[in-house]
Amino acid sequence: MTAAIKPGDSCPSITLPVSDGSQTQIPPANERGLVLFFYPKDNTPGCATEAKAFSGLKAAFDTKGYDILGVSRDSLASHQKFIEKQALEIPLASDEDGKACEAFGVWVEKKMYGRTLMGIERSTFLIGADGDIKQVWRKVRVKDHAETVLNEI
Repeated sequence: MTAAIKPGDSCPSITLPVSDGSQTQIPPANERGLVLFFYPKDNTPGCATEAKAFSGLKAAFDTKGYDILGVSRDSLASHQKFIEKQALEIPLASDEDGKACEAFGVWVEKKMYGRTLMGIERSTFLIGADGDIKQVWRKVRVKDHAETVLNEI
């Protein structure tokens, strides 16, 4: 397990496949910041609410110089269905091998319905254009989260 990433740390360097067929580099090399949010599963109620909230605020994040990228361990095909079903305006990256989840420390032991299992802890990382972590939210509650992140910038 990787040590928890905190504000002031350098962002781990990772390349992931994205829903539009491209590859993305984290941190980006485009002189823009990045809102990187990890979510457990495509097409589940909480994840759909979170992705739609970020998607709805995309223009506001763009204005402030930040891109948005959602990450889960679902496949690119699953991501594409999720984007179409929810009319998302943001890209989703696939971390099927779990390397990004490990690098950011979001692959954790969770307790659900009395069972213990491994899964993604809903987390968001605000990455500055300089590649440093500006803010971290863990165990995210979906309601008003996208607005909270936008207000932090």
